[in-house]
Amino acid sequence: MSVEILFLVSLLVVLTYAQGTGFVYNGFRSANLSLDGIAEITSNGLLKLNNDTNQQGHAFHPYPVQFKNLPKGSVKSFSTTFVFAIRPLYESMRGSGFAFVVAPQSGFPGSLPGRYLGMFNETNNGKFSNHVFGVELDTFLSVQSQDLNYNHIGIDLNGLTSVKSAPAGYYQDNGEFNILSLISGQEMQVWVDYDGADKLINVTLAPIHVQKPKIPLLSLRRDLSPIINENMYVGFSASTVNLLTSHYVLGWSFSVNGEAQALDLSQLPKLPKLSQIRKKETSKVLTIGLPLTVLFIVSMLISGAVYVMRRKRELAEVLEDWERDYGLHRFKYKDLYIATKGFRDQQLLGTGGFSQVYRGILSTLNIEIAVKRVSHESREGMREFVAEIISISRLRHRNLVALLGYCRRKRELLLVYDYMPNGGLDKYLYNQPKVTLNWMQRLRVIKGVASGLLYLHEGSEQVVIHRDIKASNILLDAEFNGRLGDFGLARLHDHVTDPQMTHVAGMFRYLAPEHMQTGKATTSTDVFAFGVFLLEVACGRRPIKQGETEDVILADWVFSCWDRGAILEARDPKLGLEFVGEEMELVLKLGLMCSHSDPLMRPSMRQVLQYLEGDLPMPKLSSIGISSAGLTFVHRQAFDNLAHSSSVTNRFSQVGDEPPGVVSDFLPSLPVNRDNAQI
Repeated sequence: MSVEILFLVSLLVVLTYAQGTGFVYNGFRSANLSLDGIAEITSNGLLKLNNDTNQQGHAFHPYPVQFKNLPKGSVKSFSTTFVFAIRPLYESMRGSGFAFVVAPQSGFPGSLPGRYLGMFNETNNGKFSNHVFGVELDTFLSVQSQDLNYNHIGIDLNGLTSVKSAPAGYYQDNGEFNILSLISGQEMQVWVDYDGADKLINVTLAPIHVQKPKIPLLSLRRDLSPIINENMYVGFSASTVNLLTSHYVLGWSFSVNGEAQALDLSQLPKLPKLSQIRKKETSKVLTIGLPLTVLFIVSMLISGAVYVMRRKRELAEVLEDWERDYGLHRFKYKDLYIATKGFRDQQLLGTGGFSQVYRGILSTLNIEIAVKRVSHESREGMREFVAEIISISRLRHRNLVALLGYCRRKRELLLVYDYMPNGGLDKYLYNQPKVTLNWMQRLRVIKGVASGLLYLHEGSEQVVIHRDIKASNILLDAEFNGRLGDFGLARLHDHVTDPQMTHVAGMFRYLAPEHMQTGKATTSTDVFAFGVFLLEVACGRRPIKQGETEDVILADWVFSCWDRGAILEARDPKLGLEFVGEEMELVLKLGLMCSHSDPLMRPSMRQVLQYLEGDLPMPKLSSIGISSAGLTFVHRQAFDNLAHSSSVTNRFSQVGDEPPGVVSDFLPSLPVNRDNAQI
């Protein structure tokens, strides 16, 4: 009777393992594993996952394992242990490691060798749809995967960025930690245990003749039910990239709902002697590799010499005597080239018709910068433009974008500015309906720009007329403070003299009527543009909106709301009810006042700031001539005259666009800035 019971128990064990709930391989000579790539079973029973070629190898148990009783059920407890060895041809050469994996199928189609351990590729790495659980034994440091070091073990869930990792080693019973080198070529044993009740993953490592340590190397409490499906395959995945490294598995045991059966270490196959492998590979190197290496080195030396000469020519710059008289810092082109990673497209912040703006990190000062590249054909024009930039660079105010310096190379001028991490104000008004500024932030920006403009008009050594105030030229720093930038059209004159500019410059929809008629820019024309800017920020609308029958001017529309006693209807609807009514009404009325058609009726920037700060009461709009017979008519007449003027329409391509070639007073051939991002 006892013999019969023993037979039935043995039969039950065999059937259980045959159904895929558990198995044990003390060597793989007779194993029926599912292999692909360059994985193979050697003649003495070693599972060799890969060799020294740029390929990958996979080895899986041929039958799926049932990890759940139901598709949406909980993952059962499981346990596995295996003995492995990683053997590089030379200890100084590190290839990628390998991983124990639980996957939906016996293989990884579309996977790439190298940093993905033969499991993933650039498009699916880290995706939840992978349903892959893995324990990696990695001997390569991948910055992309945020690896811990060159010698670590990690728990991977659907990607190669480990959820938890630790340096390879094991804990003795007294808690002392011993480091192990995965590429030492020595046999080591790994235990991976998952407790389905406690949702606990334990990973333990030890040399082959050391009993399983009581303290695991890694412990992670994580429910694997969303990752592991009902039926999955278990196996190994490895890859390498021409670094002469081989990965071996000597024995493997696996079990569901129970501890994996201990391996019989005495039955495990022997590893090949490393001296024999090195001798064979050395012979190949001497007969084949050495001539190719010499040829490669010679070609690299020639290529290197050509590259150095070409790079030196590309980075060449000329410093003329007249530049030594200026105090503005001149950057080396090489430093800016490195800071912007060679002016790569990935660093591009914005572009216009004749200039580009790039983001960079200046290593010499350890600061972020914005570099604007402007082309110029005239040598004399370049000299005068640099002189003008020098003057503007002396401006210092917390609400102005600081010009740090410049670089001149051939026919190219590079201007270096403080980097504004939150970009242009316009994108928060128009381009990002889900990401907008609240009213408190908008009002702070308005006050900041007003303060900066007051400094330009009254606080600097010379009067600075900006001539290009618009939302895209208001940049936001890390705290969303507004800073006025892009001084490409700015002009200076002494406080006791009148400005002499006689060319129309700036953006059409921000130009004061008298500037369009006479071409003369003054502080009052800056105030007009600031008024349009006020309405733009408060209303969240562009200064001119193209309609089906005619274009709608923002100032006219706000005036119509005020005229019927409902000026708050002009506010930006994205603000909802999150605004202060008195402040909104003040900004809207001040915008109408600043954009008055009569320059004598516009306030100065000092008065504007006093209105905004509450230090001066706002006059009634009717007292300064804003009425249905004033503002609307003059605005429409001015824009209509401009649109029908043959001398001006040649300058502008269409309503709402910047002129493609507006000239400045000093530089007849310098194109206007059209950037819409940083500077």
